[in-house]
Amino acid sequence: MAAPEEQDLTQEQTEKLLQFQDLTGIESMDQCRHTLEQHNWNIEAAVQDRLNEQEGVPSVFNPPPSRPLQVNTADHRIYSYVVSRPQPRGLLGWSYYLIMLPFRFTYYTILDIFRFALRFIRPDPRSRVTDPIGDIVSFMHSFEEKYGRAHPVFYQGTYSQALNDAKRELRFLLVYLHGDDHQDSDEFCRNTLCAPEVISLINTRMLFWACSTNKPEGYRVSQALRENTYPFLAMIMLKDRRMTVVGRLEGLIQPDDLINQLTFIMDANQTYLVSERLEREERNQTQVLRQQQDEAYLASLRADQEKERKKREERERKRRKEEEVKQQKLAEERRRRNLQEEKERKLECLPPEPSPDDPESVKIIFKLPNDSRVERRFHFSQSLTDFQYDVE
Repeated sequence: MAAPEEQDLTQEQTEKLLQFQDLTGIESMDQCRHTLEQHNWNIEAAVQDRLNEQEGVPSVFNPPPSRPLQVNTADHRIYSYVVSRPQPRGLLGWSYYLIMLPFRFTYYTILDIFRFALRFIRPDPRSRVTDPIGDIVSFMHSFEEKYGRAHPVFYQGTYSQALNDAKRELRFLLVYLHGDDHQDSDEFCRNTLCAPEVISLINTRMLFWACSTNKPEGYRVSQALRENTYPFLAMIMLKDRRMTVVGRLEGLIQPDDLINQLTFIMDANQTYLVSERLEREERNQTQVLRQQQDEAYLASLRADQEKERKKREERERKRRKEEEVKQQKLAEERRRRNLQEEKERKLECLPPEPSPDDPESVKIIFKLPNDSRVERRFHFSQSLTDFQYDVE
């Protein structure tokens, strides 16, 4: 028997409500109904949205704020590989280094002070992301103009979209932040990132997302990943049901070293992806099993409802038949009663029968259609109406 709050639901909505509760395991019927109403009683969309929430993807009715998808960067097991610039060698090298050291220190100190003061005068325009897709496309075009078309396949979407796709497809996501003003960026892009063996590894084993930190979208990702130097690469994957940075590569790195480091990071974390795939397969199998059970339940329910409907129709047919027979009997009884009353009324109007020795009378015999006979004497003075009364 339906609860009071469910009495205004149709039969179809009630079935969907019970099916949604079985699929999601939500105990509160009010919450199940609220979720289905949000999705206009589309049970497939409601179940998918519920599963997304359980996996950490925000509900479509609770969109995330307009900032990059949160990535766990606090894991102490992150593999970090930092390449430092080579130290000067020989007397001439050290002499040049010591001579240029005060100039470098002064230059970068003044530059940092200028940038710090500029923030109070004019906010950094990169902090406002208005066209993230445009930022990505613009970087791709500038990259190809400068380094050619032989490069890893860029992910043509926002950082958040790349994270979602990597999570859905259970793939590694390699993020590259390009520092336009850094002295090592050109050499890294030209000799390392565009190397054929590096391109082959990236295109076959992972998604690749890249952007310049001079673009608002790249700057926003930079604020999230907190790189220390350029070139900067971060390997991100689904780990413990969260998108997590599992490797950081900073500084100028050669193609062979990059391939070795990326391969090491992937091999060290491959078990997490395998485990997640198995869990997803198990969840999918469980969902399919529940769906089959629900379909069987609904089929059984419909069969029971059909049997009950036929029984109700049969009971209704018998009731109508009995009612018709009863009405016919009542009509026949009323007809007989009316005939009897009419006969008694006419008999009351019939004059008394004369005596057999009355010379002014005559005996008349009536033979009825059922072969019965009716005999009676009448006065000569009586009319034909009296004959009719007697016969009736």
